[in-house]
Amino acid sequence: MTTPRPVFRFLLAIGAGLVLTALPAPSRAQNIVVMVNGDPITDFDIEQRSKLDQLTTQKTPSRQDVINELIDDKVKIKEGKKYGVDPGVSDINQSYEGMAQRMRITPDQLTKSLESKGVRPETLKSRMRSEMVWTSLVRGRYKEKLMVGERDVAQAVQAQAGEKLQVEGTEYKMQPIVLIVPRGSTPAFLDTRKKEAESYRARVASCEEANSLFRSTPNATIRDSVTKTTAELPEALRKVLDDTPIGHLTAPEMTKNGIEMVVLCSRKPTMIDTPKKREIREKMYTEKYEKTQKAYLDELRKAAMIEYRNR
Repeated sequence: MTTPRPVFRFLLAIGAGLVLTALPAPSRAQNIVVMVNGDPITDFDIEQRSKLDQLTTQKTPSRQDVINELIDDKVKIKEGKKYGVDPGVSDINQSYEGMAQRMRITPDQLTKSLESKGVRPETLKSRMRSEMVWTSLVRGRYKEKLMVGERDVAQAVQAQAGEKLQVEGTEYKMQPIVLIVPRGSTPAFLDTRKKEAESYRARVASCEEANSLFRSTPNATIRDSVTKTTAELPEALRKVLDDTPIGHLTAPEMTKNGIEMVVLCSRKPTMIDTPKKREIREKMYTEKYEKTQKAYLDELRKAAMIEYRNR
């Protein structure tokens, strides 16, 4: 399941193409505004997070909202350390690099993009760290509570859509086989390979035989088995597999790789989720996650020592 991560929403804002213009150096006021469990939040911290939030949401956050975010980060990090959840520098840098890759830019370009808006990369990395810690804590501590029961999903689907919850399909286990045909081969050579393919079809009656044969046949290869369901295969291929006896080869087909066939190892009925069911399950999980993490955070904040000094 994927939990919403607000920090990634600003990808679009940055990815749209920031103009790298020189800006005045940000004010580095270090006046302490709040102490959270003995850890300070300064004016500079608030200024930096405000800029990052504005870049993320395209809205100007209130000062108190930003302070609350930073307080939340402090209590999350402290709770993470309590349970041994403490991402290292390499973990944070890897996440930062991953964000840059998704934006199709380099980490250095991401850094320059942030700095062009007056945001230090450490500000983003700090928020990344708290979110990594928090997601791990909530999922780890409340794993059972976050589970979504199939009966609840079924009832929700019926109530909303009245559709059939599952559809019966087929699960196919198969192994692709390739008879190699070098580029530039003559038509005569191609015809010879096609005849060889047909002769193999007549000989093979099981996946075991196919593996034994093609693993020892020159200029031929058999790949590892793959399993696909009805929903994952095009109709034409499903029909071919339905018409192929178990253990036998499909008709040879010329592709860029050579002459390809598939040995069908098994074919059995299965139940497939409908798209609506998957959508509702995801939504129910997200709702549970949000409710659980809010209650958890409220509990931590009540227990935290929060001392305001300058507003």
